[in-house]
Amino acid sequence: MTSPGADADDRAGVTIRCRDNASVGVTFCGRFSSGAGFVHYAFELRAPGLTARLDEVVAWVGDSGLTAFLEELATDLQGWAGERSWQTDDRDLTVSAVFRSGGHVGLTWTVRPWPRADGGWSASVTTWLEAGEQMTALAAGIRRFLSEEHH
Repeated sequence: MTSPGADADDRAGVTIRCRDNASVGVTFCGRFSSGAGFVHYAFELRAPGLTARLDEVVAWVGDSGLTAFLEELATDLQGWAGERSWQTDDRDLTVSAVFRSGGHVGLTWTVRPWPRADGGWSASVTTWLEAGEQMTALAAGIRRFLSEEHH
């Protein structure tokens, strides 16, 4: 799929491209289960001149944290003031959302490996999506990615 927004391939992962610039985006990929009710996955972000990757993001199987956050954004078609945000328990992946007139949601994805270590680094990109259909597709794709059993 080459259109902006969320692309879902249940095996490969989920890719989100910025509607304003398709060379800016993020990908959830490399999902694997390591037992005990949680899964690991990789998260990549890219923009012209920038590529960053977290290799082992941890999520509980069926974790509704990120999915619930995205679903709430998708249903809030009237928009909101200020910024809303979500982060992993390890604080190595954060997403913050802003609403702009015209019905668009800006998602700023930030990776911060080893957030408690000295000399760490972070990288961010912002993807702009349509508030309705593209946000709904993104939330559904992330739900499938995090909850599906991959063999």
